[in-house]
Amino acid sequence: MALAAGKLVVMQPLPLVPVGSVPVADGVSLLEDEEGAGTVFIWGQATWTWDRSDPGARRLAAVQLVNSGAASQRQVAAAFGANETTVWRWRSDYQAGGVVELLPSRKGPKRASKLTEEKRAEIARLRASGLTKPEVAARTGVSTQSVRRATLAVTTARPDPEMAPADADKSNNLVPLNAPKERTGERAAARRGMLAEAAPVICEGGSLPFVGSLVILPALAATGLLEVTASLYGLGRRVAGFPRAAFYGLRSLVLCVVFSSLLGEPRAEGLTRLDPTAIGRLLGLDRAPEVSRLRYRLSELAEENKSDELVLGLARRHLDSHPDAVGLFYVDGHVRAYHGKHEVAKAHVARMRIAMPAEVDTWVCDRFGDGLLVWQAAPGASLVGELRLVVTKVRDLVGENARPTICFDRGGWSPKLFAQLNEAGFDVLTYRKAPPSSEPRAAFSPYRFVDELGRAHDYVLADRRVRLAYDNQRRRFSCRQITRLDEASGHQTQIVTTRQDSDPALLAHAMFSRWRQENFFRYQRAHFGLDALDAYETHPDDPTRLVANPARRDAERATRQARQRLTDAEAKEGSASLEGRRANKVLKAAFADARAEVARLDDVAKAIPAKVPLGEVRPDAVRLDVERKRIMDAIRMATYNAESAIARMIAPHYARADDEARTLLHEIFKSPADLEVRGDQLHVRILPLSAPRRTRAMAGLCEDLTATQTLYPGTNLTLVYSVKET
Repeated sequence: MALAAGKLVVMQPLPLVPVGSVPVADGVSLLEDEEGAGTVFIWGQATWTWDRSDPGARRLAAVQLVNSGAASQRQVAAAFGANETTVWRWRSDYQAGGVVELLPSRKGPKRASKLTEEKRAEIARLRASGLTKPEVAARTGVSTQSVRRATLAVTTARPDPEMAPADADKSNNLVPLNAPKERTGERAAARRGMLAEAAPVICEGGSLPFVGSLVILPALAATGLLEVTASLYGLGRRVAGFPRAAFYGLRSLVLCVVFSSLLGEPRAEGLTRLDPTAIGRLLGLDRAPEVSRLRYRLSELAEENKSDELVLGLARRHLDSHPDAVGLFYVDGHVRAYHGKHEVAKAHVARMRIAMPAEVDTWVCDRFGDGLLVWQAAPGASLVGELRLVVTKVRDLVGENARPTICFDRGGWSPKLFAQLNEAGFDVLTYRKAPPSSEPRAAFSPYRFVDELGRAHDYVLADRRVRLAYDNQRRRFSCRQITRLDEASGHQTQIVTTRQDSDPALLAHAMFSRWRQENFFRYQRAHFGLDALDAYETHPDDPTRLVANPARRDAERATRQARQRLTDAEAKEGSASLEGRRANKVLKAAFADARAEVARLDDVAKAIPAKVPLGEVRPDAVRLDVERKRIMDAIRMATYNAESAIARMIAPHYARADDEARTLLHEIFKSPADLEVRGDQLHVRILPLSAPRRTRAMAGLCEDLTATQTLYPGTNLTLVYSVKET
């Protein structure tokens, strides 16, 4: 018996659910096949089941799981592959109307269109005979609106009449200044942790303020701003592996910054000066977030320390969308003055001609002057040192086989650096610092360059090879020097470059177009909060960083003062000698003592170290924390780039685009417009502008933007832009 008992084996427990089931919650599992049929098991018992032809039963199972408390709404959404907002809506529909409300309704037209090809031809023939639209409608048995669509399709030669923007102008049933529907239920769900992000709901209405800002969306989609931020930050902070519950999700936060920047309030505090309901309509919500909420959510994103990845991701998307901008990069530093109470390192603010507490950012722009990369430079860093960092970052963007050109001003002058950049596979383009001599007049020839917009630029240039010395004249770097002559004043501007283009006018134009980056800084300061603090957080500065020794500075000042007093006294002694008065022994001894004192002070000053660790002289020194600032900069930079793209799109439609493209866009951004959803299209009909020529330019822009077939973020609605007929 003992032997028999020893041969007994432990039986394995049978599984409660079939193989391949997806766990939903404790004791709850979901099994679905490839055809769409599924079953929900609770502690091994099949509780709900459905086949592929009954999606309503599947939704009912999801609702009942949440309502019975067997699983949370978040768990059900994850298992059923639906958005948490979708599950919340299923529950609301079920509570309002029962199972019937869970049945999917057919989207789009409910019956075949009466406007067949034969009907369109008949309508066109009757209209050509002189009949009015109501008379044609009565004869053909269609509505007057259908006659309008058919007629418009014929006159504009568009195959799809539903795509005609002018069709939207005929709708007169929109409520003027319609208020968005209150989203109190979703806000309550977010507070209870049942909603990760409120989905956009379009507020249809007439003459809605600021809706003209929606013209930015096609260009903003090209920047990849929403996709890159979503890939890096998701929905923000996660709890137990699930997105953090919040009414305002990442999409709403990013678009809120975009739209407020376009309306002249780039800082978070600027939301107090904008109508929250008007901004809410742009977001597809009932109102914009409060300032405190926006700052709090941005601080959550900043805690993830991914701002550098965000800037780099946007740079990659920008170069993918604008391949014509690759090849030439403008590099310069921008100094942000600081006026707070913290101990921040000083920097020279060129536009104010003063040294003051400040942070320095290094910016890289493309050949059009659009922002590409930005990072915080170390205190005291020079442009020469930053260019070495530029090489690494730009190479990562363009690849190993490209040979890009780096363009910068005289602050980066260093023949030794030029040689290093040339060996690293980069071309250099910069102004020559302290040119030794002028070129003879006979060396110059006229050149003409035609830019990308067809504008001609005339230059008088001299082109030759030069050798630049470095390392104390021990080494030479050979490069090309192009000199521009201003015939009116005779002034010569010398450019050095390693590029070998046959046309020197191309290189001269590229160098003199560096003003595009200066305009970028100026426009960003005025309209996009480039110098805004955005955050008040700080972190300790590096205590081991070497800085100028204040003791050495004071000792050298004392030496200079003593030497100046001695010089003044010697001058008086010389004057007395010229008048015939001789110095006595006492006076000579005093001068000797003074010279000895100057020598002593000089020795004392030299004995003091010129630099000491920062922690010894300024233990409270800090650096401004730029993580949240950099997130805001990245969003506003993408917005600026999108605005620049639209400004270039409007150029063919506006004769004064060179001078007024952005002012025209500002008027469009602040213009009211109608919003109407028709099928799977969102019609944006913007009211006419201040002048007919501006309205015509906007109409051309609307056609170009509609052709991009851009979706409104978070929906499947295609944006259709047009000018409202009055």
